[in-house]
Amino acid sequence: MFEFDQYLGFLAFLTILTIGFWLMMFLLLFVVPYWLGGNLLELWKERREAKRAEREA
Repeated sequence: MFEFDQYLGFLAFLTILTIGFWLMMFLLLFVVPYWLGGNLLELWKERREAKRAEREA
């Protein structure tokens, strides 16, 4: 079976793998959509302001 140090190494590997998985899920499901949504909102505001400035000029 496993020696104790092999068991600790296996637990460390599983811990790192799990942390990486949940970090990737957090980035893909929250951070990236938030970032894209904010950029699209800012782009929309800039275009709206440009149209408003063009109409007033």
